[in-house]
Amino acid sequence: MLLACPSCGTKNRVPDERLRDDPVCGRCGTELAPTVPVALDDRSFAPYIAGSGQPVLVDCWAEWCGPCRAMAPQFAAAAQARPDVRFAKLDTEAARQTSARLGIRSIPTMILFKDGAEVARVSGAMSAQQLLGWLQRAAG
Repeated sequence: MLLACPSCGTKNRVPDERLRDDPVCGRCGTELAPTVPVALDDRSFAPYIAGSGQPVLVDCWAEWCGPCRAMAPQFAAAAQARPDVRFAKLDTEAARQTSARLGIRSIPTMILFKDGAEVARVSGAMSAQQLLGWLQRAAG
């Protein structure tokens, strides 16, 4: 499986059976399959989404957003429960170009990507269980 490094964007080939062995990027040493959400920005978003062999769930949020802050621990709990999905966070204030390209109109918004393409989207704060239920329906 190919996994893009969240730090440098390098594509790394990782055998499926080694995903739980804490693989690191061959270029910069960053963890490739963390069980916590990774932070993306305008520079790292496209290579990370396009370079992942796993589905990627992105939480579009902002620091000033109360529901976003309340949902952050729920999103992190969901990441722990689904190691087969990569979880990422995109600060819409810091990543304005990517947010505009994605058409983010309200936050929090979660977008599921498979093979670099958006396949599902939902807005509004959710509990970890609600998020996992939506993810199961959207990604299988």
